[in-house]
Formats: sequence, structure tokens, C-alpha cells
Amino acid sequence: MGVFVFLPLVLPLTAWPIARLAEQHLHPRTATRLLTWVAAVMAVCSTLCLALVMVVGTAQLPGNPLPDGWSDPEVRAAVPYDEVAGKAAIPALFAVLAVCGRTWWRQARVRRRAHRALAGLRDTEVAVLPDGVPYAYALPGGGRRGRVVVTTGLLACLEPAERRALFAHERAHLAARHHRFLLAVRLAAQANPFLRPLRTAVSYTTERWADEDAARTVGSRRTVARAIGKAALVSPGAPAAAPAGLAGLAAAGPVPRRVAALLGPAPAVRSWPSLFTAVGVAAWGAATGAVVSAMSSANSAVTMVLILHAATPL
Repeated sequence: MGVFVFLPLVLPLTAWPIARLAEQHLHPRTATRLLTWVAAVMAVCSTLCLALVMVVGTAQLPGNPLPDGWSDPEVRAAVPYDEVAGKAAIPALFAVLAVCGRTWWRQARVRRRAHRALAGLRDTEVAVLPDGVPYAYALPGGGRRGRVVVTTGLLACLEPAERRALFAHERAHLAARHHRFLLAVRLAAQANPFLRPLRTAVSYTTERWADEDAARTVGSRRTVARAIGKAALVSPGAPAAAPAGLAGLAAAGPVPRRVAALLGPAPAVRSWPSLFTAVGVAAWGAATGAVVSAMSSANSAVTMVLILHAATPL
């Protein structure tokens, strides 16, 4: 395997340029899907890399349950600096699994609590809470595509057209299942800290995606921009019951940038940027990094299996 086993740990650096350029030059839907795909692939590959290196480190520990042959010099030679890297991979992998598992569990728990809190309300797509604190969010799941949760405090601050923009924005979150993209990049960033810029970018592009869908639904980009601005001014932030990443109309992403984008022309819809542009080069660089990461981790996994099979006595 050699140093190639460590490549998936650092290849996420190739995605940093596209994390910023995608926000500015790609349609939000394209940017969200591209960044999430790249983040997920690279996170899985880097976690697999840690698992492979951990096998070598665990086999060196006294009293481990692994076959004795797995600690042979031939096996250890497959990983450079096996004494340090192998043992360091053990706590690193357990930390990744623990943090990701905790995030997954907390996300599911918050969603269950939110649905239980709404159980006493009418079973409609929109749940209006009698709360003077202005906020709104999209709550996925619950035996249906999801529900839009909004308070009377926020509705009182908006004009009728702005309310339609609010509902269209939150419905766009639910229809496109943005919570899945957000959870995927959140777990990816926890698996590999180098992927954090992609998580930040996807938090913004999902909001922009919902903004554009809302503008198309209500037929006025200016109305959506005005609704975002008003909601940002009066909203104190996400409520504790809101699932992470889907806190509502003005809670995620830089609001001034979103408003400025809505006041400008609609972004062009295209599946992939041209290679002869900065964003095209960055996109191809990130895609290449993801492919190389997948190939490197697959090659390392096959090589490790063959080495361990040869080292295990029949």
C-alpha cells in the first residue's frame, strides 16, 4: 500500500477551491449535489483508510484477539511508519465513529421530539404555533414528506405575499430533502476535518436552492428577498426543537448574500460547468480528487486483504 493508504486523508484539500467557487458560479441545486457527493465519497474513503491502518496498529497490541500473523513484519511493512500511524489510527477511528454516531442519534432524537411536540396540532402540512417568538423551519419525516412549522409571531411580521414566499421556501426544503444533504456533509466534516469548508458551502447552497424554488413558485424574486430580509431582522435564531440545518427562512447562510443574489438575475441551470472557467477547473479538480481517493482506498483495501490472507495460517 505504501503512502497511498494515507492519500484519502489529505485529498479533501483538492475540494477547497470548489467549495467557494460553487457558491458563486453554479446553480445552487448543482452546487449542493456536487459538494455533497464529493464530501461523502472522500469521507468514506478517509474512514476506510483509518480502518486499514488501525488493523496494523491493533495487531501490535498485546492481548489483542487478532491472528498472530497479522503482526508479522510483512504486514507491518504495508503501512509506512506503522509504529506511530497504526497506533494513532485506533483512537482516531473510534473518535470518528463516536462523533458521527452521536450526531446521527441526536438528529433522530430532536426530530422525534419535534414531532411529539406537534402531536396535539391539526395534522396538516403547515403547523402554526401560538408563539410570539418569530421563527419557522421545515420538519421532515413523521409518516409524510414533512411539515412546515411557523409561529404566529413571524406571520404577523410578514405581508401576505411574503408569507407565500415563506411557505414556498420551507416546502422547497422538504420537497428536495435538503436535510439529507445537510446531514451527509455534517457527518463527512466530522469524519475528516478537511471537509468542513464543504459543509459550510452546502449550508448556504441549500438555502439558495430553496430561495430560487420559492422565487419560481411565487413568481417574484424581490418578494422572496424581502421576506428573507424581514425574517432575518425579527428572528432570534433557530429554536431548540428545530432539526440542525433546517432552521428556516433566514437562519442559515449569509442573509445579505442571499438577498443580493435574489435581487440579481436567476442563476443559469446547467449540469456541469465548462472546463475553460475557474469553477470548471475547480469542479474537475474536486471530482478527480474524489475519484483518486476512491481508487486509492479500494487499492489499499484489496492489498491489505491479500496481505492478511497470506499472513493468516490455515
